Amino acid sequence: MNRKQLASMIDHTLLKPEVRVEDIRRLCEEAKEYGFASVCVNGSFVETAVRELKGSGVKVCAVVGFPLGASSSETKAFEAREAAARGAEEIDMVVAAGRLLAGDEDYVREDVRKVVEAAGKGAVVKVILETCLLDDETKVLGCRLAEEGGARFVKTSTGFSSGGATAEDVALLRRTVGDRLGVKASGGIRTRRDAEAMIAAGANRIGASASVAICSEEHS
Repeated sequence: MNRKQLASMIDHTLLKPEVRVEDIRRLCEEAKEYGFASVCVNGSFVETAVRELKGSGVKVCAVVGFPLGASSSETKAFEAREAAARGAEEIDMVVAAGRLLAGDEDYVREDVRKVVEAAGKGAVVKVILETCLLDDETKVLGCRLAEEGGARFVKTSTGFSSGGATAEDVALLRRTVGDRLGVKASGGIRTRRDAEAMIAAGANRIGASASVAICSEEHS
């Protein structure tokens, strides 16, 4: 896999609380230079990113219910609707992990469905499962409910919890969703070797803040 191919699978991510507008502008310049799939930003920076990326082919991805997933479904839906209205084409929402762990299938399914509906038909919704908090059975359940709610991807992690993506989790998610949904690996992916291991395990999207470093490494 060459650098261009790898870059086209990466969501170039900047979600830290101290981020400033100039940091988002730099993120977008890097995304255009390297040809990343998208930039992934907090909702307040969607308009800036859309403006900076106009005509580039790089998409804007906004996070919703981030990073805990504990806000109400209505709040998540509002965030998604607003982000889409401002130009975000992809939405990464955080699952209600406590509800998922409790086996509250109806709540989780509806949580996803409300965000999918609010984002609109054109938006790609990815559901962050926060796999470090779940056992394998619950990861599989989360995949099923994400699919039933209309999501287009399942995603491993926020990068803000106790662990990030593992190749084992990516492989489990891929076995569960088959080719029906995408699988995004994120959290702790800092090297080209990390990214390629996730892709080999079944990921077709990578979330990383170290995207430039990853794509600057020589192919191993």
